[in-house]
Amino acid sequence: MSEKQPRWTQTWLGGVRAAGVDLGYPGQRLGLPERGSGSVAGWGRRIAALVIDWMICTWAIAQLILGISPTASPWAPVLIFALQYLLLVAFLGQTFGHRLLKIKVVAMDGGIPRLLPVFVRTVLLCLAVPAVIYDRDNRGMHDRASNTITVNM
Repeated sequence: MSEKQPRWTQTWLGGVRAAGVDLGYPGQRLGLPERGSGSVAGWGRRIAALVIDWMICTWAIAQLILGISPTASPWAPVLIFALQYLLLVAFLGQTFGHRLLKIKVVAMDGGIPRLLPVFVRTVLLCLAVPAVIYDRDNRGMHDRASNTITVNM
């Protein structure tokens, strides 16, 4: 008997990995390490950083400092989030949530991303849908459009 081959439905229902195609680890095509500093940040850390940043913007800044209720002005937290994200990522390469979880946004050349690409990234991140569509290197549409990637520190 020959070795067991995947059923034809497993090759397209389970994706290319189910068909036995080795895609490597996220970031391998980009020359990034598999683990440690400079490797692609996992989705758990990225989502947790986003939640931390969102909570800072809605609760701490909007409600406590500015006295704006998200129910009274639903766009205020989004605008505060966008402004905070734009400034911190463009000038420091990371937000408060990123810093707490030891991840950062870098340009594909390894440096801090420029202001215009970060602006595009921020707008797409606020739309949410581009952030959940990603490639095999865990780069969302917002990362690809701004030529950035989120890596571990």
